[in-house]
Amino acid sequence: MATGNINVSVENIFPLIKKFLYSDHEIFLRELVSNATDATLKLKHLTGIGEAKIEFGDPIIEIKIDKEAKKLHIIDQGLGMTAEEVKKYINEVAFSGAEEFLEKYKDSAKDAGIIGHFGLGFYSAFMVASKVEIITKSYKDEPAAHWTCDGSPKFTLEENDKTERGTEIILHIAEDSEEFLEENRISELLTKYNKFMPVPIKFGTRTETQKTGEGEDEKEESFEVDNIINNPNPAWTKQPSDLKEEDYKNFYRELYPTQFEEPIFNIHLNVDYPFNLTGILYFPKLTNEMNFQKDRVQLYQNQVFVTDNVEGIVPEFLTMLRGVIDSPDIPLNVSRSYLQADGNVKKISSYITRKVADKLNSLFKENREDFESKWNDIKIVIEYGMLSEEKFFEKAEKFALYPTVDGTYYTFEELQEKLKDTQTDKEDKLVLLYASDKDAQHSYIQDAKAKGYEVLLLDSPIVSHLIQKLEGSKEKISFARVDADHIDNLIKKDEEQISKLSDEEKTSLKETLENVIPSSTYTLQLEAMDSNAAPFIITQPEFMRRMKEMSASGGGGMFGMSNMPEMYNLIVNTNHDLVSQILNTKTKPKQERLIKQSLDLARLSQNLLKGEELTQFIKRSFDMIK
Repeated sequence: MATGNINVSVENIFPLIKKFLYSDHEIFLRELVSNATDATLKLKHLTGIGEAKIEFGDPIIEIKIDKEAKKLHIIDQGLGMTAEEVKKYINEVAFSGAEEFLEKYKDSAKDAGIIGHFGLGFYSAFMVASKVEIITKSYKDEPAAHWTCDGSPKFTLEENDKTERGTEIILHIAEDSEEFLEENRISELLTKYNKFMPVPIKFGTRTETQKTGEGEDEKEESFEVDNIINNPNPAWTKQPSDLKEEDYKNFYRELYPTQFEEPIFNIHLNVDYPFNLTGILYFPKLTNEMNFQKDRVQLYQNQVFVTDNVEGIVPEFLTMLRGVIDSPDIPLNVSRSYLQADGNVKKISSYITRKVADKLNSLFKENREDFESKWNDIKIVIEYGMLSEEKFFEKAEKFALYPTVDGTYYTFEELQEKLKDTQTDKEDKLVLLYASDKDAQHSYIQDAKAKGYEVLLLDSPIVSHLIQKLEGSKEKISFARVDADHIDNLIKKDEEQISKLSDEEKTSLKETLENVIPSSTYTLQLEAMDSNAAPFIITQPEFMRRMKEMSASGGGGMFGMSNMPEMYNLIVNTNHDLVSQILNTKTKPKQERLIKQSLDLARLSQNLLKGEELTQFIKRSFDMIK
C-alpha cells in the first residue's frame, strides 16, 4: 500500500475547485461521464491501430445510485489505468491525459472524438462528494488499483482484486448534495448533458413488453432491458448523403419532444477545414413577432452538451433557429461552460453565415414556388440577417423576396426591371410603393393600383430598418408607404393638375378649415388633384413615421422619437365638389359639420377614429341622413 501527497501548488486546491472553478455543481456528472467516454474511445482507437491486443467488444458506461449507502457510481469499460498512471493523471492536478494522448497519437487520433482538454474535470467530483474512490484495471496485464481521497491533499493507493478492465468512480455524496442521489435528478442531468454522447450510457433498467403466441394463445410478456439514455449516433454525426428527410424530422422531434410543429427545412453543416464543425440547423415557423426565444440552438463539443447560449459562435440573426452545433475547435474556458475570445469563433460564425446563405439560395433556385410559399415563415430571419451581417446582405440579394399585395413575389433585381418604366419619378428615381397592412391601407392601395402602380406588402416589424438600409445601398431608389401622401405626390411626374379654386378662394378655404381642424395633430395641405380623388386624405409623413418605427423597434432614429405624439398631413383636394360646397356654405354650423364629417371619414379610412369620437361621428351621420 502506498501513501503520499497529491502534487498541487497550493495547500488545498479542492475548496478552490468547489467554489470558483465550476460555478454550477451539476456539471460534475458531465465531466465524469466525459472522462469515461474518453477512456472508451481511447481504447477503441488503440485496438483499431493494433496497439491494444484485446477485443474491444461493445462497451457501455453505467451510472448507478446506492441511495442507502449515499454513493453514486460511474463505471466504464474503457482502457483503465495502472497504479503508475493513477499517480500521473490523478495526483498531478491539471495534467490532462487527453492532451497527452492526442499529442502522442496526433496523426492517427485526430478523429477519435476525445473530449477532455484540461485534466481538471475529475476534480469536479469533490464539489458534491466528501470522499472519492477510483477502482481501475488497465487493459494492460497489470494489477488493478484502488485510489481514495477525502478532499484533502492526502490520498491512499493500493492494489485491488478487480479483474475486468475499466474504471469505476465511487462518489460518497456529501450532505449538502444529496439531491444527486435522486433518480429523477440524475436522469435529468444525463438527458441534459449526455443525451448524444458517443458511448451508450446505461442508467438502470426499463420494462418492455412483447406479444407471443397467436390467436387464443397470444399473450403479452414483460421483460427488463438496459435503460440506455443516450443516442450515440445522432443525425449531425452522419453524412448528409446518408440521411433522408424523415431522418432529419425524427432528429428534430428527438431534440424538441414537446414541439409538435414540423420545421420548414434544415441546413446540415459539415466542415473539416480550417476547423472542424458539424451540426444541423432547423428553420421553424416564425411569426412577425420579435419576442422570439434565442436559446433553441444547442452547442456541443464532441457530442457533450455545453450550452444553449450560442451568441458569438452563431450569428445573432440565426439564434432564432433551432438545432445543434458541434465543434472540438470551439475555445471554452477551463470549466467547459463558456466561450473564450478566439479567432476561430469569428471564422466559425462567418462559415455558418455563408453556409446558411448558400443553402437558402439553392432552395430558391431548385424550387422557387415552394420557397415563395415558405417566405412568410422565414422572412424575419432573412431580413434580420440582411440588417446585421453585411456578407449575408450581399448574398441575400439573390433570394430575398418582395411580395406584392396581390401575392406576386419578386427579387429586388426583378422589381427594378418591372417597375422602372412606370414608377420612376421626374427626378429619375425609382419609387417602390409598399403597404404594411392590406386592410387598413386598402383605399390608398386602390388609388395606387388605379394609376397602374405595383404595391409591395412589407409587414415585418423591422421593415423600416430594412428599407433604410436598401435605400442607402442602392442608387436612385426610394421606398414610400402608400399612405405617406397622395399618390401623385409619392411618384411625382411632370404633369400637374390645375386647381378649380382661385388663390383668393384657397386662402379663404384654408382659414375656414384651420378654425375647425386641430393644428396640433394635422398639417393642412391644399392640393389640386383629380376630381374623383377623395376630398380629404390623411397621410403620415414617410420620414417621421419611419424614424418613429425604427426607434420603437430598437436602433435608428432619434432617441425617444417613438414616444413623440403622432403627426399627420391632411390633404384637401381643391378640385372635389364637396370641398367647393364647404367653401360656399354660408351657415357656419353646417359648414363646420361638413368639415368634421369629412375629416372623420378620412380618419376612419386610417383606423384613427375610436372611442368617444367614433360615437359622435356615428350620431352625426345618422342626424345628417334623417
